[in-house]
Amino acid sequence: MNWMRLELPALPENVALVRVAVGSLAAQLDFTLADIEEIRVATSEAFSNAVLHAYPQSSPEQPGAVTVEARIDGGALEISVADRGVGIPDVDLARTAAYTTREDRMGLGFVFMETFMDEVAVRTAPGSGTRVVMRKRPAGGSLAKAGSEVAEARGTGGATGASGGTGATGASGGGGEG
Repeated sequence: MNWMRLELPALPENVALVRVAVGSLAAQLDFTLADIEEIRVATSEAFSNAVLHAYPQSSPEQPGAVTVEARIDGGALEISVADRGVGIPDVDLARTAAYTTREDRMGLGFVFMETFMDEVAVRTAPGSGTRVVMRKRPAGGSLAKAGSEVAEARGTGGATGASGGTGATGASGGGGEG
């Protein structure tokens, strides 16, 4: 199992840093290049939500903090993006396509996260922050094949692969759209 943890100021310039770090960890699994780019996009959206919405009273001189954790466990990648900001008042509404509280945004952050990841969970409480947890397993390649070979060797059959579905309950930054 490998893992990483970053605690960064909630500043737009840190989106690229988070993308690179999480993408580098994802590259240790048997993801395709397209999968890794999708993981980067989903992570960027979660981090951007925190930057844009978690700390509305902050300034560039005193931004809030966002913690990004990622780990490889059991052949899957799990990413957590958490803040201690204002929380999301209505998660179901925030997860609706094109919902936004800002005219300069498209409201597709959660749509991208849920499209590109196998599971997305959001935990939030008003005034206590938000945590978005995303999980993805490589759809094929050597890890899935190895799991299939182990199952066949044990006589249990079946293969490992993407879980295909979106769970809902976990957390991202503040207002909930990217």
